[in-house]
Amino acid sequence: MFYASALPVMQHRHRFSPAGRSLERFLAGAMQAPAGQASTVDQDDKTVTLTFDVPGVTREQLNIGIEGNVVRIQSREGAPRQYRAAYELPQDIDVANSQAKLENGVLTVTLAKVLPVSQVTELAIN
Repeated sequence: MFYASALPVMQHRHRFSPAGRSLERFLAGAMQAPAGQASTVDQDDKTVTLTFDVPGVTREQLNIGIEGNVVRIQSREGAPRQYRAAYELPQDIDVANSQAKLENGVLTVTLAKVLPVSQVTELAIN
């Protein structure tokens, strides 16, 4: 009596090889990336500027949430197009000095960074 595996040996090895897993992750990421959604990220010492193309969506149909150093941008239910993005920044965001502007289908979010406060204490010399 002879026994054989259900999958051919080469196909079984390819599935578990590092190159096979890398290719599968790459293809899965390419399939999940939103097609045609352009975005840019620019930063300087004090701000981070995120720019998104969101044609056909009004400012009432967008929601921007900020929590600590995470920014979430998504369209609300009922919007003609669905957008969803999240960014984690290296520093916390100063919400009071941040702003968002939607003009001609382009959303520009300017996020002010929380500048670190110096904890230096002067010591008196005797």
